[in-house]
Amino acid sequence: MYVGGAEHATGHLLYSRFWHKLLKDYGLVVTEEPFKTLRNQGMILGTDNRKMSKRWGNVINPDDVVKTYGADTLRVYEMFMGPFESSLAWSTDNIIGSRRFLERVWRLQSKLSSKAKENPKLQTTLHKTIKKVTGDIENFAFNTSVSMMMILVN
Repeated sequence: MYVGGAEHATGHLLYSRFWHKLLKDYGLVVTEEPFKTLRNQGMILGTDNRKMSKRWGNVINPDDVVKTYGADTLRVYEMFMGPFESSLAWSTDNIIGSRRFLERVWRLQSKLSSKAKENPKLQTTLHKTIKKVTGDIENFAFNTSVSMMMILVN
């Protein structure tokens, strides 16, 4: 599987296809093509809804976000922003919700007891969450998998 942005995919795919064909000619690989599947992620735009660019002065440095909120918060927020293939404008207005979710998960893990494992309603919700998240990961539907985990925590 090749996962990449549509703007750069053409060059990368041509290059990898060239090398794969060479390896095929030498009998080092058996497949005709280097990738079975292509997935293009959407672009995270600047707060002004334009492509992030130094020219426009709308670039968000992920290091700054990590310093303020942490890497896990950034990862959860990016996955929760919207569908994988959609282009969406960056906004730090809602990132605090991802941070609060992770803090709730952290607090919750210390409260779980063996009695929770015996709760049939919780077990049902847990198994539904596992099934949904597994399917969502396979389908690159990360935003709905995060949503399902939020439902589980609630």
